[in-house]
Amino acid sequence: MGRQPDFEILEHTADAGIIAYGSTLEDVFSHAAQGMYSLMVDLRDVREVESRDIHVEADDVSNLLSRWLVELLVLTETDNLIFRRFDLEIHGKTLRARAYGERVDASRHRLGGAVKGVTRHLLEVAQLAGGYRAQVLFDM
Repeated sequence: MGRQPDFEILEHTADAGIIAYGSTLEDVFSHAAQGMYSLMVDLRDVREVESRDIHVEADDVSNLLSRWLVELLVLTETDNLIFRRFDLEIHGKTLRARAYGERVDASRHRLGGAVKGVTRHLLEVAQLAGGYRAQVLFDM
């Protein structure tokens, strides 16, 4: 049996989504963010020349994932940044992270669809034997 992917694209009626996997919560949150950005841009073209620190809190792990991804989308919208790598620490209901990427450059980045938001529909973070699985749908 082969290595499990970090994330996979989830086909859903009018929206797009991802299923992310990781051995830790930090891994699955990082892979969920990579999956989200892979819907918007070819991640191989994104350089790590800027970083942003992010802090979010929520009342449960699913809401923490949602707030994390929304915060990234806010940085994409307000600062025109796209990210490809994430260093995270999760303690209880608190997430602290640094996201690495760069400003969008339409002449160099192969852009896909724009993610407009994170939906609550089918949002799930589950602990499995040997790790975690997260499912997220996005408004496109």
